[in-house]
Amino acid sequence: MLLLFRPDAAPIGVPTGSTAGAVKLLLDGPYSARFAGELAASRQEYFSSRIEVSAQPEHPDFVQTIARQHAIGVTSGQKFLLATWRGVPVTAFAASFLDTSVAIFTLESTGLRRPADLVGKRIGYRRASEGDVVFDAMMAQLGLPRSQITKVPDRDSFEALRAGEVDAIIAAIDEQPDPSSSTFTQLTVIKPQDYGIHVPGLVYFASNALVHEQPSMIADILQGLIRGWQFTYADYARSVPVLTGAGSARLNPERLKFELQQQRPLVLPTGGRIGDYDESRWRTLRDILLFAKLGEEDVPLAQTVNYQFLRDVYRRSPDLAAPGAWSEGK
Repeated sequence: MLLLFRPDAAPIGVPTGSTAGAVKLLLDGPYSARFAGELAASRQEYFSSRIEVSAQPEHPDFVQTIARQHAIGVTSGQKFLLATWRGVPVTAFAASFLDTSVAIFTLESTGLRRPADLVGKRIGYRRASEGDVVFDAMMAQLGLPRSQITKVPDRDSFEALRAGEVDAIIAAIDEQPDPSSSTFTQLTVIKPQDYGIHVPGLVYFASNALVHEQPSMIADILQGLIRGWQFTYADYARSVPVLTGAGSARLNPERLKFELQQQRPLVLPTGGRIGDYDESRWRTLRDILLFAKLGEEDVPLAQTVNYQFLRDVYRRSPDLAAPGAWSEGK
């Protein structure tokens, strides 16, 4: 990875002085391209002055932290849903990535191009990760024998792939080396969504207490997030300098632009709206988590996923859904 950042010593998006009464928007991981919409919204002041954005070290109890602090968070759909099944009182209200960022990477020179080509091969992965679960679901849906695949734990790096320790790896699309990297190698990317696996990628959620007590705050933040993502993708020449100077985040401009390009279809799919998600993706995620035996659905989806905030924001501000500046050349 060439993405550079310093330890997140301070939040961004808060005026100097007291932060009394501020609502926290916590990111599950360091400042990076995957949180560009949040960073842009904060830097461009699309949020109200009471929103405090800060990055957190990735932690399995991130969702519980949001509930405990009566805050708003963004994390993977999988981490969110498993936490709600354990009884954590939170509600999802929009998507950041409308689909999973997980993909399967092979060296182009190997000729492995389809899921069927992976039968009999070694796959580097991380146990119980989003990638592990999505990969198994894809292979099962295609009727391919998972028993004939050797899964190698903790060998999900591009270094392991180049070294020949595995034949393929399961990783996020924003982790791949960019063409300017000294370690760049031509890769083949196998995307689960091309084979019918569609699940929420990153999702925005809040503590139930905040949803019930301050619904207008949720709507305000959602509108700011949509505008932040619009700004990010309208013109890289404008947005990348803003993002690379976001608070304590010090991001490599070229690497940032590359990652933004890789994740663009997840944030803004053709014909889709920023932040939008549908029930079918959530049902698919629920089913594959049950298939993986990672938990039991103790709380129904209807009690943990809210669609009304999105509908209301787009109804009140129809200009937010306008295609406007979405040019692939930008």
